[in-house]
Amino acid sequence: LARAFADGVRDAGRDVTLIGLAATDELYFASGSLAAPAAMVTASHNPAAYNGLKLCFAGAVALSAGTGLDEIRDMVLAGEVARTTDETRRGRLRETDMLTSYVSHLLELAPVRGRRLRVVVDAANGMAGRTVPAVFARLDVELIGLYLDLDGSFPNHEANPLEPANLRDLSAAVVRERADLGLAFDGDADRCFAVDETGRPISASTVTALIAVRELARHPGASIVHNVITSRMVPETIREHGGIPVRTPVGHSLVKATMAEVGAVFGGEHSGHYYFQDFWYADSGMLAALHLMSALAEDDLPMSGMTAGFERYAASGEINSEVADPVAALERVEASFAGRPDVELDRVDGLSVIAEHWWLNARASNTEPVLRLNVEAVDDATMVNVRDSALTVMRALPDEE
Repeated sequence: LARAFADGVRDAGRDVTLIGLAATDELYFASGSLAAPAAMVTASHNPAAYNGLKLCFAGAVALSAGTGLDEIRDMVLAGEVARTTDETRRGRLRETDMLTSYVSHLLELAPVRGRRLRVVVDAANGMAGRTVPAVFARLDVELIGLYLDLDGSFPNHEANPLEPANLRDLSAAVVRERADLGLAFDGDADRCFAVDETGRPISASTVTALIAVRELARHPGASIVHNVITSRMVPETIREHGGIPVRTPVGHSLVKATMAEVGAVFGGEHSGHYYFQDFWYADSGMLAALHLMSALAEDDLPMSGMTAGFERYAASGEINSEVADPVAALERVEASFAGRPDVELDRVDGLSVIAEHWWLNARASNTEPVLRLNVEAVDDATMVNVRDSALTVMRALPDEE
């Protein structure tokens, strides 16, 4: 598929550089360092039956529905495909490996120095199986690898660490190996999830806050972007360390655009995407992992001790519901809270209901036919009450309304 795509680009008279097997953030590195638009054949974290393309403009600038993707779709459907009939004007092809320069760049941005660490990495048979050994070979860190072999059938578990079941092997290995940290990557390795030394998952909001503190130490007073469903703790932490929190809808193209607009140094999403100004505003799971290891190596505390201060609220996690009419379901939730003086409603992304001691967000998925619900509160009892009330209304059948 990659060769066929390259042939099509060359047929349009453009030169092509093939970089071979690569993680998505390695593609962003190539796009940024070579100042070229880029494409990757990948289905990201989706199961083996899926495939697709990720595209970006030169400099790793996101290409989305609002910035050209819809136009490309319309051109393809209309058969408006550019080709050159002059063989002498056909684009040239060269092949190069970017892995070594990619690793060097990441290690310049987040060097890991201090005490020696033991780290378990679950690559889920995805692209991290190629990039992780190359990065760790340059670190004073003992790598304990799980599922590093590249295998697109994903024989051990799906390459989606957002699902708790896919972290079980990692958590067990961290405890068994008495490791300092566990890291899990998705299929194309642009997202990273972590577990502490006890095997307990670290929320993406906590990782966002921890890296934000590090970036604000380097860039005092800077802006940090977070999406609508990161923990309330994230903007609190940013303000406590002198930064400016900027709230955005969910989605990498929106986060990247907002970061560029406000000049933010860092951005984080609940889904395990972490964005860096010094990485062309692009997301990099590996760079986030290096920040975690760097923070841990510089400190005597275990990871559970380093993250304890960030865990202030009870969270539901993301709950998916298949509903016949997502628009009607959101309207039911909104109607159930509308008019209450103790809540604020906003539509920045889906529906957010914000109260003093809790908040919820319900939104349609960008990639699946489901509604996603996230709830956070000051304690478990409040979270459960709000969660169950929202789910009852959201999942109500028409004859139950």
